[in-house]
Amino acid sequence: MTPNRWAPSLRPQKLPFRRRLTRASVALIYRRTKEGGVELLFIQRARREGDPWSGDMAFPGGRMQPEDATPRAAAERETLEETGVDLIRHGRFQARLSDLITRHHSRWRPMVVTPYVYEWQGTQPVTLNHEVERVVWVPLDYLAARENQSRLPWRTPIGTLKFPCCRYQDYCIWGLSYSMLQELLALDMIGQ
Repeated sequence: MTPNRWAPSLRPQKLPFRRRLTRASVALIYRRTKEGGVELLFIQRARREGDPWSGDMAFPGGRMQPEDATPRAAAERETLEETGVDLIRHGRFQARLSDLITRHHSRWRPMVVTPYVYEWQGTQPVTLNHEVERVVWVPLDYLAARENQSRLPWRTPIGTLKFPCCRYQDYCIWGLSYSMLQELLALDMIGQ
């Protein structure tokens, strides 16, 4: 599906108080394969003590800095820093997805995360920084298939919760990344 066909129907949810909170943004980057399929880029976060999401699968991105003109600019900057993927030169912006709310890594204060979708049109190799252990391209068909959906048990003081997830090889996509993925799949904006 071309961007012009789905863009008018895309109505991402914008949290009304988002400008008063810490902001972060991520990039959902897809590429077309030679075989005609579509793959979505995930990073595996580096393993660090004290990081509650250490080793988790995620999309590249991070917090806005004063030099970032917009949350989208932050997603592009963070993606370049973390992976070497230059979305300004080799990415084609497609859409903005709905804001999600989470918390800072080390604090309980809320933070708004805004996802942006890009089509990757480059061939440059990935160059990882200290925040990323690896990059994994996952077939979109696999991510959409019902049989690949699962539950991730998470122990809490009040008992074990089971979060929806998608397991791919030895990786588990869950939490905010899974929510963003589900919105992307529901919009059927990439087309295969």
